[in-house]
Amino acid sequence: MSKTVSLQLLLATRNEHKRREFARLLAREADAHVRLLVLPAGVALPPEQGGTFAENALPKARAAAAATCEASIADDSGIEAAALAGAPGIRSARYAGEHASDQENLEKLLREAPAGSALQYVCAIAYVDCAADVERVFEGRCSGRLAAAPRGRRGFGYDPAFLPDDGPAGLTMAELSDAQKDAISHRGRAVRSLLRFLEEIDRR
Repeated sequence: MSKTVSLQLLLATRNEHKRREFARLLAREADAHVRLLVLPAGVALPPEQGGTFAENALPKARAAAAATCEASIADDSGIEAAALAGAPGIRSARYAGEHASDQENLEKLLREAPAGSALQYVCAIAYVDCAADVERVFEGRCSGRLAAAPRGRRGFGYDPAFLPDDGPAGLTMAELSDAQKDAISHRGRAVRSLLRFLEEIDRR
């Protein structure tokens, strides 16, 4: 992204893992010229009731933008297993139950999908700027395979069992460095699409 671009974005999430990853990605990809704002405690986000990642992300970005008058972004992301007809998909965070932990969700995936079967991470980032009357959704994907057992202490969610096709051979997403992960991850790709769009706007 152009170093002349300077703006701030409100991230509509209370997931600390996502907040840290977005902050890292924006600092790297935008040369620290995008300031990430934290969602105020009093702003309520709508429940994820859509049928797609985009349909879940957009209402959250709209709610944050309407409540704060800030250009806002929100994401919904998850993992799709070919052997499970695309499940868990939009239910990735609740795969083992409404209040399931990352570990419980991961263990269920490992029980139900065969090792070596195809996986795909998907991320949809919604951007809403009420002042400019602009709404856009940007999608990123990362394909891979299911590891036989979880490995690695980095990342979160399903990362310990995700072997990315574009990554170093044999390493799970949780074994990659931040820079390696950001270069190929679904969220990294979606963020770069968002930043290209914002740069185009800045040039107009």
